[in-house]
Amino acid sequence: MQVFRPKRAGTIAAIGLAVTAVAGVFSATASAAPSASGPHFVALRNSVPRSTDKITGGYRSNRMSVEIALAPRNQSQLNRDLRVLNTRGSKSYHRWLRKGQFDKQFAPSSAKRSAIERYLRSQGLKIGTSASPFLVRAYGSSHQVDAAFRTTLSTYRDPRGISYFSNSTSVKLPASIARGVYGVIGLTNTVREHTSLVRRPNPQRPAGHSRGGSGQSCETGYVTATELFDYVNNDTGFPYGYGGGPGCGGLTPSQTNSIYNAPNAGPRGQGRGVTAAVFELSAYQESDIDTWAQQFYGRRYTPPLTNVNIDGGPINIRCPVGDQCPAEYNYYANDIEVDADIEMTLSVAPDVSNLIVYNAPNDYTGQTELDEYTAIANQDVAETLSSSWGVCENDVTGPYVEAENTVFEQMALQGQSVFSSSGDTGAFGCIRSDGTTIVNVGDPSSQPWVTSVGGTSLESDNPGDNPNPGYPANGTETVWNVDSLCSNQGPAADNDEQGGLFWCAETGAGGGGSSQWWGRPFYQRGPGVNNQYTTFGNGSTQCALAATGTPCREVPDISAMADEYNGYAEYCTGNANTPYSACGTFSAEEPVPGWFAIGGTSLSSPLWAAIFADRDGYQGSRSGNANPLLYNLLDVNPSRYFHDITGLGPLQRAAENNGLFRVTPGYDEATGIGTPIMSTLITDRF
Repeated sequence: MQVFRPKRAGTIAAIGLAVTAVAGVFSATASAAPSASGPHFVALRNSVPRSTDKITGGYRSNRMSVEIALAPRNQSQLNRDLRVLNTRGSKSYHRWLRKGQFDKQFAPSSAKRSAIERYLRSQGLKIGTSASPFLVRAYGSSHQVDAAFRTTLSTYRDPRGISYFSNSTSVKLPASIARGVYGVIGLTNTVREHTSLVRRPNPQRPAGHSRGGSGQSCETGYVTATELFDYVNNDTGFPYGYGGGPGCGGLTPSQTNSIYNAPNAGPRGQGRGVTAAVFELSAYQESDIDTWAQQFYGRRYTPPLTNVNIDGGPINIRCPVGDQCPAEYNYYANDIEVDADIEMTLSVAPDVSNLIVYNAPNDYTGQTELDEYTAIANQDVAETLSSSWGVCENDVTGPYVEAENTVFEQMALQGQSVFSSSGDTGAFGCIRSDGTTIVNVGDPSSQPWVTSVGGTSLESDNPGDNPNPGYPANGTETVWNVDSLCSNQGPAADNDEQGGLFWCAETGAGGGGSSQWWGRPFYQRGPGVNNQYTTFGNGSTQCALAATGTPCREVPDISAMADEYNGYAEYCTGNANTPYSACGTFSAEEPVPGWFAIGGTSLSSPLWAAIFADRDGYQGSRSGNANPLLYNLLDVNPSRYFHDITGLGPLQRAAENNGLFRVTPGYDEATGIGTPIMSTLITDRF
């Protein structure tokens, strides 16, 4: 497993781990083994990662926290409800569950929880308070955890010398209580969420111009491979100016809405009456949002923000016992991400009644992230949610993604729309600086009840300071892959002009591919969904949670502009009162301090979530999970609702793949269904 730290200051890259050189997981077979006291123990499937890293010894901790993830009661009924509530024409179509009904109908029985708790206490573990009836939290030493689950916690070391712990043998439970148990969370510290956001390097501005708004001053050509090579190898700057933001630093809200043809429907079509939310793992300064909003909406506009902290949030951290929530990954360490998510939401849906910023500490086992998603589902206030945080699928276990899935199923039945970034390193979701190059996608983006949002580029189409540009000519919008540099050719090494994998991380590319965990959901259908890259379940490395032979879940579902060289205007600062601030390391040096262009699927995800907030406001009701709606439109009348990114347009100049998967007519694993035509998506009834 590798920690990737960017070599260039201009790139915000993944911070996480990846099982070295393995694209998948070990699927443990159920087996029975008698203990000394007589009960039969069975091994839980998908309960141990497979790693080629070296085991350096056992893992020891005086006290650690684990959570036993339980399956919903009556899963078959839950599956039927998800289908009928999302099938147009059914009697139950969009009849969403009310707050609290999900737990009443599907939570595990109290008898089931009590039996598990009794067993854990018998093994010397103490029972703690959990955020969900689908989780049982327990505390104890690593020795007690080993004994209770008949597993072995080991310490591993990756090729770069970085250590981590994980169970190296299957988890086992008594057969009498194992049924309906997904597994145990907290046995590995590899679930380290990272952002999907890329900032272009501090540029040279067009000569004689420091601000936008003066004719052609913000228009420069699209960055070339030669300029990028010179920057990486020689630290040589290059001219840059895009969009009408301050300092030629990215698209304004007016430009973003104009490019994707937002309707002229007033506040009703801009989120009025809707509560939107963003999922975050970092503190931010509300004053940044005020400055951004006043720049584009005037001094009378007040951003409708509400902050909700889970587990203490990223400053008053309440880290699970034995977990890690390092300060350098918390406090304001990713304020650049939080500001981007909020500002993009308000770019497209400025009239939302409330924008809730949910925030938790960024931990190493994923328990705080589960707590945050659970809180969002249980409160059932947000109609749309965007998350720009994720982890490559190879860093999470089967029990973890199944526990997440239960929460997302709850949101889907409640009519909450959930969007997530597909990732910024192309088809290589686990790419790391030491050469880990497995083809992989991200979690939670690949979850069946999450809408995965990929990235595109407008390349050389620069609107300058034109406040109302149209959608560019056919073929101009491409998959995001700067100068087609991201590829699986060459090592992921620095200073290597031929190292395509290096460029996947350095300049970015839209994430996409097939899930190693999930089978294809019922709604994922339409032209292009069956394609040359489609994979099928094999019980281990390809959609391991689906039956053998099942087509695998494909991502992204849809896309929007994510190229940092066509970036969106962000305002973010940092000062002595914002420890570990990402923005504080560079924003003061910008030509207009605090303002800069930003890209990544971290921007395309809140853009789409905001479109659905606009739709909910216009239609007067929750749209629910976007995927069944979007794939139905793909199958019926796609050209009315989407720009199909095909690679076939007359102006196609550069990228035709995301490093591996090619763009094609219809659906593809580089850009999904396509990018939005906002007017019809918001105002049409479907």
